[in-house]
Amino acid sequence: MKYVCPLIVVKDIKISRDFYERLGQKVKYDFGENVTFEGDFAIHLQDHFEKLLGVGDSNLLKKSNNFELYFETEEIDRVYEELKEAKVEFIHEIREQPWGQRVMRFYDPDFHIIEVGETMESVAIHYFRIGMSIEDICKKTSLPQEFVKKATGFLED
Repeated sequence: MKYVCPLIVVKDIKISRDFYERLGQKVKYDFGENVTFEGDFAIHLQDHFEKLLGVGDSNLLKKSNNFELYFETEEIDRVYEELKEAKVEFIHEIREQPWGQRVMRFYDPDFHIIEVGETMESVAIHYFRIGMSIEDICKKTSLPQEFVKKATGFLED
């Protein structure tokens, strides 16, 4: 058996597709009621999904806060400003996690949690630029030494 991708149920496929495209996602397949993005996650029209399952709207949870789609960017501040301008509902704005990565969480149009964090390469580079040793960066971030060395330019591909 091969795992393919997560699929989230959405009320309006066009609104959700536009939302994810604004987040920089590119459509891989568009089947009308189902759209798969290159990052290998899919959105599925709720009305169609309910018919496939044989359940009604009351059986689908909204804002359950028990699942998120996770994205990384090297431009977290720019993405944050764009989301703020678009008036998305933030769960929390940019904050630093215990391992040093800056992330934000917000809801998509159907109240699925979306997390956007800076890349871990960016985190390693940031700590290196402020004078942390490779060993200290590894301790802070829990990243393997080889990863940190490569991100900071001490290890060739």
